[in-house]
Amino acid sequence: MQCITMRLELGSPVDCTDAAFGELADIVIDPSTRRVTHLVVQPHERHEEARLVPIDRAHARDGSDGISLEFTLAEINELEPLVKSAYLRLGEFPVEDPDWEVGIEKLFALPYYGSFAPGGLGSGMGSTELDPHVSISYDRIPKDKVEIRRESAVTSADGDHLGHVDGFVVDDQEQIAHLVLQHGHLWGKREIAIPIGAVARIETDEVILTLSTDEVGALKPLAVHRWPS
Repeated sequence: MQCITMRLELGSPVDCTDAAFGELADIVIDPSTRRVTHLVVQPHERHEEARLVPIDRAHARDGSDGISLEFTLAEINELEPLVKSAYLRLGEFPVEDPDWEVGIEKLFALPYYGSFAPGGLGSGMGSTELDPHVSISYDRIPKDKVEIRRESAVTSADGDHLGHVDGFVVDDQEQIAHLVLQHGHLWGKREIAIPIGAVARIETDEVILTLSTDEVGALKPLAVHRWPS
């Protein structure tokens, strides 16, 4: 019997049972089993409103590309937001939680502070200092999982940056069958399906292959947006 597959193309549309929701932003993976466990979905380009949904509540959309969720729009919006923030000293890490992991994060350096006396910042009343804290925005994902987004790098066995993740193909057990790599630059972009057996490891925001740069370059490209099924 042929194994049913689902294409998880990052940026593809996501629908609830009663309305459109947005897009598939990120994918959460168990790196030890190579199984997709959750999807990160968000209104278009509004990651601050992203939600984490179990993969078993998602299905390929009938008749077209995209994902359908077993949630109403109201139920999705009732879920806890994925994105958290923290104000920490340089080098500190968000407080550890036994059930959660820090996924993809963004670091925001804070500006200088000091005197605002006439003559400019730092003049008059005292020296200008650098705030030793930073503001961190991060995705809270389940423990021992990793998070992949469209900007996540794909690295060859010899350490070269090959491109970024365009998505995954999973079977009916949510097991990853292929990684889809968008390879090349502006005038030479192509999509390449890489079997999961050629993936050495998956880390948050990066996939490392067992293949060399030349071996990846020799793989047959996919026609644009025509993934294996």
